[in-house]
Amino acid sequence: MQPEPIFDLAHLGHMELLTPKPDESLTFFVDVMGMTVSGRQGESVYLRGWDDYERYSLKLTASKTSGMEHMALRARSPQALERRVAALKGSGFDIGWIDGDMGQGPAFRCRDPDGHVIELYYETEWYEAPAGLKPALKNQAQRFPARGVNVRRLDHLNCLAVDIKANRLFFENYLGCRTTEQIVLNDGTEAAMWMTMSNKSYDFAYTRDHYGKRGRFHHVTYALDSREEILRAADIFLEHGVHIETGPHKHAIQQTFFLYVYEPGGNRVEVANAGARLILAPDWKPIVWTEEERKKGQAWGLKTIESFHTHGTPPVID
Repeated sequence: MQPEPIFDLAHLGHMELLTPKPDESLTFFVDVMGMTVSGRQGESVYLRGWDDYERYSLKLTASKTSGMEHMALRARSPQALERRVAALKGSGFDIGWIDGDMGQGPAFRCRDPDGHVIELYYETEWYEAPAGLKPALKNQAQRFPARGVNVRRLDHLNCLAVDIKANRLFFENYLGCRTTEQIVLNDGTEAAMWMTMSNKSYDFAYTRDHYGKRGRFHHVTYALDSREEILRAADIFLEHGVHIETGPHKHAIQQTFFLYVYEPGGNRVEVANAGARLILAPDWKPIVWTEEERKKGQAWGLKTIESFHTHGTPPVID
């Protein structure tokens, strides 16, 4: 009999992105992505999409290099947080408690098998829009910014890892996440995984690092409302001189309509229309994609470009 699923975690709450070009990166996220600054502290700026319910979903921090400092996952209750902490303590993956951050209560830090830092938290500050940003509809977090791409909310992120199977088992066994889709090569090696904490098709993905380096980052994704808005985003990126890496197009895996660019610090950023597919089946079995199927490229035949497999942050220095 399958063990009962653990649903102690609710969703991806935020992530901290490192940039060696903090001023240029901030301009990109505010003026091009259409995000709103909701706080500043030290070398960090806190930003939000217009319908993120928490105070922020992106912590942008000045650094000597690029990449992800940590991802933060919100628990469903204080008791759920304590259960996950109890499971992690003594596992070898645990780091320990921190006091929290702007708009966030105490958090428990751990590392996945690849070394990515993960925060688990429950206490959070719900965003209260100031007078100039209050929406007409009270069930919306903030007034539509009408600026740049106008990203709505944090959708997911993608990390690079050396051992995908080890990371999958970590997230399943210690954090209670569900695998919805994966890539398995001909020799049985797991090359990628997509995982969820709710009825979303995925909250995060991990793909194998081309260089065999640990702890690197692939991309962060913000959601738009429709595929038409992804097409408009392509024009907005063009007008701002932002290099489009690939897309607009449709992924075969998860069927996400996508567009990828690089922000000035070198990190890959995606805008996507990812909200159509939901995993409602309580007994969902992961969809497994083979090596031959992935060689066909994306949903409508677009070949996956080489940089999508090789580019990650921080960059690999030979």
